[in-house]
Amino acid sequence: MMVTVLSGGVGGARFLRGMSSVAKMDNITIVGNVADDLEILGLHVSPDLDSILYGLAGLADDERGWGRAAETWSALEAVAELGGESWFRLGDRDLGLHLVRTQLLREGMALSAVTERIAGALGLSCRLLPATDDPVRTFVETPAGTFPFQNWFVARGHRDEVDAVHYAGAPDARAAPGVVEAIDAADVIVITPSNPYVSIGPILAVDEVRAAVERRRVPCVAVSPLIGGRAVKGPADRMLRRMAGGTTPGHVARYYEGLIDALVLDEADAPAELPAGVRAVVTRTLMRDERARRQLAQDVLDAAGAPA
Repeated sequence: MMVTVLSGGVGGARFLRGMSSVAKMDNITIVGNVADDLEILGLHVSPDLDSILYGLAGLADDERGWGRAAETWSALEAVAELGGESWFRLGDRDLGLHLVRTQLLREGMALSAVTERIAGALGLSCRLLPATDDPVRTFVETPAGTFPFQNWFVARGHRDEVDAVHYAGAPDARAAPGVVEAIDAADVIVITPSNPYVSIGPILAVDEVRAAVERRRVPCVAVSPLIGGRAVKGPADRMLRRMAGGTTPGHVARYYEGLIDALVLDEADAPAELPAGVRAVVTRTLMRDERARRQLAQDVLDAAGAPA
């Protein structure tokens, strides 16, 4: 069974840890969001790809919810002392990955090739692909102005309400090598419980990726990022309420209209009225531990009618 997963960062990474225990890693291809990428202190940082890498390699800091476990911060403390950019938290171990990525990119290697090399070095047997090798960046439009995603999310603590989201560079972007082929070859396509607007939206904004999902002949199952109409973490509920008009499973499903066949939602959100052609699958979606992650992943495969 070939599984292709469209994923954002932290929530997606947690879900993928469950998926890796119910499906063969060699048969999983992950298409990751790269519109959150930024350059800081001269380094190319790919937060969503890195969350997935650390999560699947067993290096993630589960207590903090992001970054590497057993992290230290000496370099960042020195940056702050010197008046450098210290608003984006880069730990010492994390810096090693960004140094290697930046060097390889400057040598002319594509982001997809760099990601494959790093994933291999960390022992991952699944395929992790950026949605595109081209520069696509998310901008959020707020009453206080328009901001690059990380400036809004991290520097401003995502306190501003969002009126619109734009994906700069998306109209000209091509899917990274292997992405369309992985979608076309999949037995099931999964969309992780990530923020639809800023984690999955940028992936689908690449025309070739969206077109591949639209023409699918296999089930596509999305997992709602909300429980009881609220996000476990982050601003997904606030964004849906303001831009979609509500936080019901129907509002989530309508964002993916024409792209999904089933929506997996939490018991707290049932019963649900979904658009025609979208089936509701009710389960427990809070990924509090390994057992819960595994069960949710199995429920998603069951919803697709795919054997583990």
